[in-house]
Amino acid sequence: MLKIDGIAASPGVAIASAFRLEDPDFTVNRREVLDPEAELIRLDEALAKSEKELEAIKERTLQELGEKKAEIFESHLLILSDPELLTPVRDKISTEKICAEYALNETAQEFISMFENMKSDYLKERAADMRDVTKRVLIHLLELTYVNPTDIDQEVVVIAEDLTPSDTAQLNRKYVKGFATNIGGRTSHSAIMARSLEIPAVVGTKEVMSQVKSGDLIIVDGLDGTVIINPTPDLVEEYKAKREQHLQKIEEWKKLREVPTISTDGVHVELAANIGTPNDVTGVLENGGEGVGLYRTEFLYMGRTELPSEEVQFNSYKTVLEKMDGKPVVVRTLDIGGDKELSYLEMPKEMNPFLGFRAVRLCLERQDIFRTQLRALLRASVYGNLRIMFPMIATLDEFRQAKALLLEEKEKLVSEGVSVSDTIQLGIMVEIPSTAVLADQFAKEVDFFSIGTNDLIQYTMAADRMNERVSYLYQPYNPSILRLVKMVIDAAHKEGRWVGMCGEMAGDATAIPLLLGLGLDEFSMSATSILPARSQISKLSKGDMENLAAQALQMSTAQEVVQLVRNINA
Repeated sequence: MLKIDGIAASPGVAIASAFRLEDPDFTVNRREVLDPEAELIRLDEALAKSEKELEAIKERTLQELGEKKAEIFESHLLILSDPELLTPVRDKISTEKICAEYALNETAQEFISMFENMKSDYLKERAADMRDVTKRVLIHLLELTYVNPTDIDQEVVVIAEDLTPSDTAQLNRKYVKGFATNIGGRTSHSAIMARSLEIPAVVGTKEVMSQVKSGDLIIVDGLDGTVIINPTPDLVEEYKAKREQHLQKIEEWKKLREVPTISTDGVHVELAANIGTPNDVTGVLENGGEGVGLYRTEFLYMGRTELPSEEVQFNSYKTVLEKMDGKPVVVRTLDIGGDKELSYLEMPKEMNPFLGFRAVRLCLERQDIFRTQLRALLRASVYGNLRIMFPMIATLDEFRQAKALLLEEKEKLVSEGVSVSDTIQLGIMVEIPSTAVLADQFAKEVDFFSIGTNDLIQYTMAADRMNERVSYLYQPYNPSILRLVKMVIDAAHKEGRWVGMCGEMAGDATAIPLLLGLGLDEFSMSATSILPARSQISKLSKGDMENLAAQALQMSTAQEVVQLVRNINA
């Protein structure tokens, strides 16, 4: 028996025989050709076959998982026809007289390396998309034999180096009970797809492929992030019981979709969701979301060759507001910079872009971009319950400047005869320590705060959360972080303002009791975390959690705080 630790990517427990899903040999050698025109024809034929396959996968995904998940394959189809990829490939074939597979692979690897070196998880996934599409085309160019996941016809746990989005979409839930991979993270496409398919998954194990043979009995524990190879009979029975307990919990959570989030002593808090596109709203509503706590508008600007027009933005914001049908929608204005770059927008090269020219700093300088977004938001405001939030605010002057621009655009629209809501709330993200410390002054001028813990933690601890060597300092439960959160909440409540949180911490089962006790009003998280969080809060007393939080604030280390929270569940 061997136990391997990884990342819990999709909850649940799977017990079945191992099925190794291995890539064919994609080794590509440079080969000169006498007839470049023939190579261009080979390339076009391989692209056409790949397109036909992807259309079929997209259609199947649409039917089984819905429009949002099918979007992944729409982006793959766009890659197949992207001139930025294909033009240099065709140029290499024609000018260097080399084979199509080498030209494609060499060009694609340049894009993959570029995306992988970016810090954003979103942009890193573009590398996975490019790799997936390239492999699909190479299979046809190299005439390789490949085991298709749809061919699996018995109950198995799939073991792989990684699973591409198209692999994951083709997994048959009747037979594939779970999967484990060497690489990947919670935000990878395969993890997201697994959660949609409700297939237990553990990713990032680093060594599962080298330790597992086809036919080995495997336990995949997607709750704790462990893989057990050839477990004892007693351990199998133990995990069967754990699986049954989890299935019972899921049924219990489903009953909470239409009920408010209320603690045992009658205190209501709002559970909202973080979204990136209008299509994400479906998941929010299906999981009982009481609002959208963070609409990341930067995704409207990505994957394009030019800035989105006012009309494009207006339609996106209008769609979200209408779908949410009066429930609050917090829209974060453009947060570009740091690890999120736009190919068509020239940005200065900086030593530390996370502390540089980004978010509201960029918007205040590029008012042409900012005003367009503000106009689109104001026009859409009459279609729902809009709240606008400025990111990366460090000083009161920045907030005042951004608010002034908003009011100027509102006045212009009204003078043009355009209807604008008079009930728009205006707030800021609290992600810079200076803002948290001065929260009592900000609270006199804003309508709400939303604490962005992902950045607040890394700025407070002076530790890049993407740097593995200092990742031990990314401590959500450190008393210093909890004190900053408490400072913000107290300052807001003194002025009658509400406080939300839209960082990962808001959906963290260990953090939730502390945040409830600290007085957080709105928890915004991934849609799939809402029902488990609602269930957890419904079993907690706000009064008891206030005492717990008070103890945590007086502790010295994050480890002590974690142990304190664990004791209440013991």
